[in-house]
Amino acid sequence: MKKIMYSLMLAEDVIEKIDRLAEEKNTNRSNLVNQILAEYVSLTTPEKHVQNIFDIIEGLIGHRDDYMFFSQPNDMTMSIKSSLQYHYRPTIRYEVEMYRTPSQTIGQLKIIFRTTSSSLLVELTRFFKIWIQMENIYIKHFFAKDAIQYGLENGRFLRTFAVPNDSDYTEEQIGNAISQYIATFDEMLKSYLAGQFSDTQDIESRYLQYLNSGVLLI
Repeated sequence: MKKIMYSLMLAEDVIEKIDRLAEEKNTNRSNLVNQILAEYVSLTTPEKHVQNIFDIIEGLIGHRDDYMFFSQPNDMTMSIKSSLQYHYRPTIRYEVEMYRTPSQTIGQLKIIFRTTSSSLLVELTRFFKIWIQMENIYIKHFFAKDAIQYGLENGRFLRTFAVPNDSDYTEEQIGNAISQYIATFDEMLKSYLAGQFSDTQDIESRYLQYLNSGVLLI
């Protein structure tokens, strides 16, 4: 949704209340006025669309004790912090970013880890590579060419989000798909670090359980 600059003549008392409310919502005057007007004419802005998705994600997995959620109103990013089951219990952050004008991809997941442990870095890198390999085998062909991309560098693992070919997901379906993806990834990563998988076949078997459970691919 393209934004254009306009000039509006507003009463000083109105501006004061708008600015006060914008500060409470951690946004700015323009974003708040845009949202108020959009709601008045029953128009869903990209920010509202994304916030609806984030609300669904938090509603589905926000009750878990091992997750901490961080998001701001009118922000296109949500962060989920999770503690790893590894020696000193380091944390990992799942950062979901949704695009304002989605096309082939609708957003991306950044998995951010901060550690000085060389052994943990080796294990994380190995798990990420196994995950990429499994997705390349089992799901990548359902998406448009190059829609699913990966990156692994400087303490971050990146993976784009898209919907399968000829699919049109609702907000609820997108929220469900992202929730299930993150929850499964987190659960499998923790199981891997805890030594609960004897080999890559065990990892693959658990991944196939996830796919065969009827999840929506994203």
